[in-house]
This record gives sequence, C-alpha cells and structure tokens, in this order.
Amino acid sequence: MTQSTETATPPIDFDGDRLREECGVFGLFGHPDAAAITALGLHALQHRGQEAAGIVSFDSKRFHSERRMGLVGDNFSRREVIDRLPGMSAMGHVRYSTTGETILRNVQPLFAELDGGGFAVGHNGNLTNGLTLRRQLILDGAIMQSTSDTEVILHLVARARKNRFIDRFIDGLRQLEGAYSFVALTNKKLIGARDPLGIRPLVIGKLDGAPILASETCALDIIGAKYIRDVENGEVVVFDDDGMHSHKPFPRMAPRPCIFEYIYFARPDSIVGGHSVYAVRKTMGGELAREAPAKADVIIPVPDSGVPAALGYSQASGIPYELGIIRNHYVGRTFIEPTQQIRQLGVRLKHSANRAVVNGKRIVLVDDSIVRGTTSTKIVQMMRDAGAKEVHFRISSPPITHPDYYGIDTPEREKLLAATHDLEGMRQFIGADSLAFLSVDGIYRAMGVEKRDPARPQFTDHCFTGEYPTALTDQAAAEHAPRQLSLLAEAG
Repeated sequence: MTQSTETATPPIDFDGDRLREECGVFGLFGHPDAAAITALGLHALQHRGQEAAGIVSFDSKRFHSERRMGLVGDNFSRREVIDRLPGMSAMGHVRYSTTGETILRNVQPLFAELDGGGFAVGHNGNLTNGLTLRRQLILDGAIMQSTSDTEVILHLVARARKNRFIDRFIDGLRQLEGAYSFVALTNKKLIGARDPLGIRPLVIGKLDGAPILASETCALDIIGAKYIRDVENGEVVVFDDDGMHSHKPFPRMAPRPCIFEYIYFARPDSIVGGHSVYAVRKTMGGELAREAPAKADVIIPVPDSGVPAALGYSQASGIPYELGIIRNHYVGRTFIEPTQQIRQLGVRLKHSANRAVVNGKRIVLVDDSIVRGTTSTKIVQMMRDAGAKEVHFRISSPPITHPDYYGIDTPEREKLLAATHDLEGMRQFIGADSLAFLSVDGIYRAMGVEKRDPARPQFTDHCFTGEYPTALTDQAAAEHAPRQLSLLAEAG
C-alpha cells in the first residue's frame, strides 16, 4: 500500500551498509615524474579506500614520505606536496582500514631502514595470521610503530637470515597466510607480490619504458600507460635497472581470485583477470533476470554499484531501465546540521527519488548485495514514499552468510541479514513485495564458468558458501582465547 507522501524521508546513507573496499597500491620505477604519476594512479584507485593516502619516493640518495588522512585529491594535488617527493621511483597506497585504527601512524606505505637500506611497503588484503605473527614478534622483542598487520612483513624481512634482499622478502612471504598484494620499494628495486591463490589483484603496466605495478588497470588508463599482464598468483616480480625478474617461490596452485572484485570492489572500467568488470556485472544482471523474473513496469538501479546489473536485467527481461534514484555527486559530508528536521531534508541533497519514474509503477530495484539490510529497508521505503505501486528487490549476488577475513570489512556473522533470516524473513525485514538473489552458479556462469566446482572452487566465494580458501589462524586462536583479537587495539 502506498504511504502518504507527506511522511518525512528518513536519512539514507547509501554507503553506510556497504561492504567496505580493501586498499589500493601503485608503484612506478624509473620515471622523472614518479611522484606526480603515482598521485594520479592513486586517484584512479580512490574507490578502494577513502580514509587515507600516502606516497614514498626515492631520489637515488634518500627516501621521502608524505602520508595524509583523507582523499588523494585533497592532499596530493598541490605542486608543493609533489615537490617534497623527488626521485625517479615512487609508490603509493590508498587505505580503508580492515586491520588497525584510523590514525596517521597506520597510513601506508610503511617505511623502515634495514641493514641493506630503506624499505617501503604497501599492502592490499588482510593476513589471517597477522595477529599471531605480531604477537610472537612482540614477545621476541620487536617494537611496533603501527597497529596495522602490514608492519609484520617489515619485521619478517628484517629478521630473515638471507644475503639477497629478494630472498629475505620471499622468506617473509612464506610465513604469511591470507590474501595480499604487496608493492615494495627499495633503493634499487620495485617489487610486487601476490598471494599463492591470487585473491587480491595486481597488474603490471609500462609508461615511457618505466614499469608500473597497480591494483587495477583503471590506474594505468588514467596516466596513459600500457597494460602488460597480471602478476600471477604466487608470483614475486622485481624491477631494477636490469629489467624485470620473476620469482615463483610457492608450489603451483590454481588461482582463486576474490569474486567480490567483480561484484562490487573493482571499478567498472577495469579489466580484472582478463574480464571486463562492467561486462561481468551486466551479465550478472542478465542471469538474475532469467533466474528471478518479475512482473514490473520499470527497472531501477540502486546507485551507483547497481547500475551495470540493472542494465543487464533490463536487457534480458525487456523491461525498460530508468533512473528512479538520482544521486548528487557534488555533495560532500552532510548531516552535520544540528536538528533532526534539517538532517532529514539534507539527505535529499545526496539521493532523491525520481517521482516521475516511480509514481504508480511496479518497480524492480537492482543492487549488488545486501549486508545488514538496514539501507535496503530505507531504499524500499523511499520508493513507496515516491508512489511506487509494487517494489521488487533483486540482488546480483548470492546471500552473504559468512564474514570475510581477507580485506573486506564485513560485520560479524550474527549481524549479516542472510545469516540470521531466511529469504521470506529478509523480504519482510526490508519491506519489499518480493526478494530474490542470484545463485552461486549464476555468479559463475556470468564469469564464463558453467558452474562452481565444489571440489576445487574457481573463485574465492566464502562469503556465500562458508568455504574459506586458507587457514584462519587468528580466528581459530580467538575462539580459544577471546581476548586475542583485541591485541591490535591494545597495542594501539
């Protein structure tokens, strides 16, 4: 039943109930504009982390570091900042914290002086034994300067009993569990490393003959660089004055990239693992339309992540696609006004219903995922307030039933809507007339795989299946000693 349009629209934070991105890394070796190009690369990767950004450069004599809270454009667009980062090599990082507090000393790249020279490192992912390693290092006398799991690799490399730096770095990698894509800079080398399953992405590019490492191809596109190839799962690549050197120190394993890179995290214009992210998301929408059709008048995306899937759903179903929710991209932080009435009005500055499209219509809302369900509830209500006759919710991924430990900031399992409610319970919770999710096999079909192989899954999909691809050492330890997971907070 349509509710009165006089009802005040509740505040809707479209980003408040999202899966949070991990981080983004970028590195460049042997270019006169290394720091400026790195800043541009990080700007393209801003979607992977908005809390903080940092750049480290090397000028053949010393390292220089600028690490700031906030967005890349707010901190690295001024000439005077780039001028403080001289040198022909640089690397940078954008951060969303999944481990460690949101404080300046956790902002990456992290840097340390080792016996062979300086070592800067940035990390995308999460170590599932990072707390265990950290605790042991502290017991052995290590002095930690941050509360980030990335600092562990600095200490492991410093303590390795090898002569060559790359051997020390690999020795450190051998002790890690979980998901990681590292970019590291020394006084002679740019290094990239991907975990044995290739859970997190890392690509190689080239600009004016200078090699580049980046989390996504969109960072190459923004600077006009050429894509060369992906870093392989379990591979360590080294760039120095003699060119590129590839090391494969781990037993060969079938890759299992994170399926959420395709569903949500990667930018739509990126190519990840040879797949166009935009095309995959459209195909997921088409699969969803075939699996869960709805009698409706219009298909509406939940902006912005639901747009490609909604287009695919529309094309497969023949139902017209319309922008029923309008997003104002020029609004920054809002809702700082003192009264609730003004806050409720202020939310419309950021998102508003397109009443001309919605009123009197049977609509299908398409989104990429449901986490807690709180935002979905508000979106459905906003559509009803705009006069929607029926609201059918379609999700272009399976229900999220398990938390992530590889760099995605998911809630505890008891806070995941799909872990505590069946499909009908979820429908009632969000207030839709119908609710459906894309199946796990539907996700695989969209990726060009006939179906999921339960014996050897082709992707990291534990959020849907509960099948984690690596050991969860810290989690297992926490179950026996509940206080252990508070170690980082206590250390901070």
